[in-house]
Amino acid sequence: MQTATASSPKAPKNKTLAAWLAFIGGQLGIHRLYLFGLGDVWAWLHPIVAALGWWGVERVRQYGQDDHLAWVLIPLLGFTLAGTALTAIYYGLMPTEKWNALHNAGTPATQAGNTNWLTIGAVVFALLFGTISLMSSIVFSFQRYFEYQVEEAKKISQ
Repeated sequence: MQTATASSPKAPKNKTLAAWLAFIGGQLGIHRLYLFGLGDVWAWLHPIVAALGWWGVERVRQYGQDDHLAWVLIPLLGFTLAGTALTAIYYGLMPTEKWNALHNAGTPATQAGNTNWLTIGAVVFALLFGTISLMSSIVFSFQRYFEYQVEEAKKISQ
């Protein structure tokens, strides 16, 4: 039985898999765990920020749209989703040479960093979904803010 040592080569990181993980499991930080391992602090912060955003969604369901804390929390979810979609786009469009230099250094030349149709599919879906989540977050926040301002102005004018 062999044990892994510090000198054993790491498995090559696949660009297509990293892009899909960022798109599908980005809010859980799965893509960062895949690329950088369990010691990556940013990977553990993704689910915390996303959970705060989902808590904001739940507060809207419980207390309605006038809950001020939800106005702050829901955009966290949207920005997390948009950010991980942007990460998927970044991974998918990264040149093969740069990908291999960053994530497959010291390993023999592999197909892991090549771009294929599955990679482009991840980029396209991430672009669509990321745009929707970013714009929805911005619209929700500003709409609630301006509606609140109008309500306060009506109270002052009466």
